[in-house]
Amino acid sequence: MTLPSDVTEAFESWKVGDATKDAILLDAGRAQTAVTYSVTKGDPESAALKFYQTGAALAGSQDWVKEIVDAGFTYHGAVRYYAPNIAVFDAKSAGVSYCADESKAFNKNRKTNKVDEVAATNDSYVLYSTRLEKNSNGVWQTTKLESERGNQKCLQ
Repeated sequence: MTLPSDVTEAFESWKVGDATKDAILLDAGRAQTAVTYSVTKGDPESAALKFYQTGAALAGSQDWVKEIVDAGFTYHGAVRYYAPNIAVFDAKSAGVSYCADESKAFNKNRKTNKVDEVAATNDSYVLYSTRLEKNSNGVWQTTKLESERGNQKCLQ
């Protein structure tokens, strides 16, 4: 997945030195990037999204992408993902929570390319809580995804 040059994502401390946990974190990050990629492509049905997400997470992400695209927007700017917390439940399931700093990310009008730069608020910081399950191809797919804007854990 290649994002447009005006869209960047940084994943801070997403390697912990354990092969299983690092693989889970890598795919959790790719699932997040797949959402961004789908928005920038204007495609809620993108293969990238379907590769890294399934079930309730996929349905929710497709709705989110469609809502943004239908409103005539794409993304511009930078998002920083940090403070990952991982719990391995068994050989095929895990949970990952992490924070996102969206204070430098903005909506951009698809037709005019006008960027809607708004001042950062507590809502610019998001706590994501996910469940991942390893599929038969060895990909840790996000199956559940919840987000909470302004969560105290992420306000740092």
